[in-house]
Amino acid sequence: MPPNKPATPDPARTLSLLWRHSLSPSRTRGPRPSLTVDRVVEAAITLADEQGLDAVTVRSVAEAVGASPMSVYTYVPGGKTELIELMIDVVYLRADRPAWGELGWRERVLSVANQNRALHAAHPWLIHASTSRPPLGPGVITKYEYELSAFDGLGLSDVEVDAALTFVLGFVQANARSAAEAAALPEATAMTDAAWWEAQAELLGRVVDPTKFPRATRIGEAAGTAQGGAYQAEAAYRFGMDRVLDGLDQLVERKKKA
Repeated sequence: MPPNKPATPDPARTLSLLWRHSLSPSRTRGPRPSLTVDRVVEAAITLADEQGLDAVTVRSVAEAVGASPMSVYTYVPGGKTELIELMIDVVYLRADRPAWGELGWRERVLSVANQNRALHAAHPWLIHASTSRPPLGPGVITKYEYELSAFDGLGLSDVEVDAALTFVLGFVQANARSAAEAAALPEATAMTDAAWWEAQAELLGRVVDPTKFPRATRIGEAAGTAQGGAYQAEAAYRFGMDRVLDGLDQLVERKKKA
């Protein structure tokens, strides 16, 4: 199979690879193979962390582990698509999951959000790799089980708990994507946000009439001064998470009164 040629999807094979440590019998005899699925996945994660998801190809991973592309296909027959699913699952499985202790539900849900934000910061490629059909491996299942428990005791139905978690994670992912795009702009444009706004200020002063655009002028200046620019990821995250929690609070209170 030529390197990076899309393979025919095989959900059963992918599922078997995802759960390989649970399904495979312990190896007791014979030499340990120099190349393994784990080693291939580790190399792919390192490449993605350092260079982005586009850098992950069967050929680049093969070079990283000192093997041929065909050898990599022996361990990951589905190529890059299957490899990305394995990468996601491994990263999820390794994530920290502190005990809830005596935390209230808002603190638990905020902790889930913060954990996912940290995960995106450590592995920025996740925002491009996430899928509506998640790899159903031990990492994804463990993460899902833990995060669902943040909503225990709230009186929500199972469907509502799943929807609430999806709502929280959707906000975190959107914020992570915006933050990544904002962080990439200075390098891409060779200009900091402050320098870019300064360069636009004179032109804006000549073309924007404050009497015609009073809100845009007043509020834009206030927000820019407060945040140091038109967009500040940390401020957007804090404000957004407060609103997410407030919205969930209304749902919880409504369920209590029902």
